[in-house]
Amino acid sequence: MNEYLNHLLFGIYPYIALVTLALGSIVRFDREPYSWRAGSSQLLRRKQLMWGSVLFHVGVLVVFFGHVFGLLVPIWVFESFHVKHEWKQVLAVAAGGVAGTFSFIGATLLLHRRLFDPRIRVNSTFADTGILVLLWLQLFLGLATIPVSLGHLDGKEMVKFMAWANGIFTFNQEASSYIVGSTWIFRVHIVLGLTIFLLFPFTRLVHMLSAPLRYIWRPGYQVVRSRKLTS
Repeated sequence: MNEYLNHLLFGIYPYIALVTLALGSIVRFDREPYSWRAGSSQLLRRKQLMWGSVLFHVGVLVVFFGHVFGLLVPIWVFESFHVKHEWKQVLAVAAGGVAGTFSFIGATLLLHRRLFDPRIRVNSTFADTGILVLLWLQLFLGLATIPVSLGHLDGKEMVKFMAWANGIFTFNQEASSYIVGSTWIFRVHIVLGLTIFLLFPFTRLVHMLSAPLRYIWRPGYQVVRSRKLTS
């Protein structure tokens, strides 16, 4: 039973989540293009949003790309450059800890704002609040893995998850077996992360796929002026 559950969660579920992420995003963009937005509530309460948003986005971008680089780059690439797994583990704990703390504080501010401001709560959908709760939990779990990682500074535990991630993307049927016996909190962290991928197309997170990078080099800023009402 445990072997079957492990294969279901870490051998089959990843493909369900990733296919849903890809196809669901395409279908939503095609059929509901006007829902493809972040749905900002800045006008309702600006200050806490700015602090929370900046901390969350800066931290979570570092965490996300750190995970992508750390898990998906083949193990042989690091070995060919003589990068020891111990070094990689220490870097992951240090950089991930700092970035994770930033994003967790930001997510806490955003979640507090959404739950305890009456106007924002009324204007929030179940998906808005739900995905933010899941992100908050995921960041909490990520930070909770740090003490465990400090007990595995040899990097052997990380290598298991690198082999698993590489196995998933190379369609290795034995991929789920690579993390059998690993610490439970890492496995819960993975399952929750996959669940966020699964729900991604049905939430405001889709705006990540259309980040307006051209704004970085645009010649000027949009100027918005209030119009005085005349009788």
